Amino acid sequence: MKQIKDYIKRENSVVTGQSNLEHLYTFKDFPVFMGCSNETNSENDLTADMVWKIDPNSGIVQLSKLIPMEILYMDQHMDATGATWDRYNKALADFVIENHEGNILEIGGGSGKLANLIILKSENLKYTVVEPNPTFLESDRINIKRKFFTDEFKINDDTIKTITLSQVLEHVYDPRSFLKNLYNKLPEKGLFIFGYPNLEHLFSNKFTNAINFEHTILMTEIYVDYFLSEAGFEIIKKIPYENHSHFYSVRKNSSVKKNNIKLDSEKLYRKYKLMFNQFIDYHLKMVKEINDFVDKYNSSVFLFGAHIFSQYLISFGLKTEKIKFILDNSPIKIEKRLYGTNLLVKSPKILKEYSKPLVILKAGLYNKEIKDDIINNINSNVKFI
Repeated sequence: MKQIKDYIKRENSVVTGQSNLEHLYTFKDFPVFMGCSNETNSENDLTADMVWKIDPNSGIVQLSKLIPMEILYMDQHMDATGATWDRYNKALADFVIENHEGNILEIGGGSGKLANLIILKSENLKYTVVEPNPTFLESDRINIKRKFFTDEFKINDDTIKTITLSQVLEHVYDPRSFLKNLYNKLPEKGLFIFGYPNLEHLFSNKFTNAINFEHTILMTEIYVDYFLSEAGFEIIKKIPYENHSHFYSVRKNSSVKKNNIKLDSEKLYRKYKLMFNQFIDYHLKMVKEINDFVDKYNSSVFLFGAHIFSQYLISFGLKTEKIKFILDNSPIKIEKRLYGTNLLVKSPKILKEYSKPLVILKAGLYNKEIKDDIINNINSNVKFI
């Protein structure tokens, strides 16, 4: 593997702009892409040091070295496979339909699942998707712009009154400038409706999909509200969706008072520094216990998740010598190789061929769905750790 040399440096706090960030932890030579590769080995895979710091004046945890977007998003790796994502997309589609006005522009449409659900529910709606790597096709009602949403992007359609996105805001490198750009592109009283992951729940429960090279800021709900207020958005409606996400409907309102969210910086600093250190300690201990168990296990061993979950475990020291395959349900990953490893990805259906297989399963909110499917539909003799 090759370490990249051209980082985007972010040594100032995304909240305060100050440069007195405090180092928390560095993951050495972490894979820069959390998807899969068609190449047979990892020789040409790129890695980078993932350096986490905290701002003592706001409590925000953030990466100080960022990956150029064209490298980080070299291909589409997210197709929202599984019952959890199906429920989420249906719920968010209902929320958008209930609260939107005019036609809709979606930023980062990815798989197209949200777009297609929304247009099915609204007969005359026109829909535009801004997405550099779409995995779906245009239709007479869905127009795809194959690019990133930048300052230069122009909305040349006065009928678009709503901008929506799903699981995208956590990916932006500068939330302040992103929201200002979005605000400026909306008409007065235009709506911004979005789904945002519950990073507070994910990270406090030690789930590894909370922060990474794509989620470069531990931007929990208090910070989302802070940045929205600073940009001039009025929060119309905000609801929790299970422990998965928050749904927001906010309005551009030039008369609203900005910066009406106050941060208790000292409290937030203590809270998130402790939470981060507990995250690190938990995984170092857990991975050691997994290694000890696998060393003594006499049957076939598999690792679930051709994604950030597995990459984190390996970075924390998970031994891979006894792992036969990575398992994943996503059709765009099967028979490929998990980036940053030499492990091939297979469907969980191959577990039918083994008598007492062991599956290492640390996939956060998706654990129960994955485990139930394997036990009930594939092999009831699988052991999980």
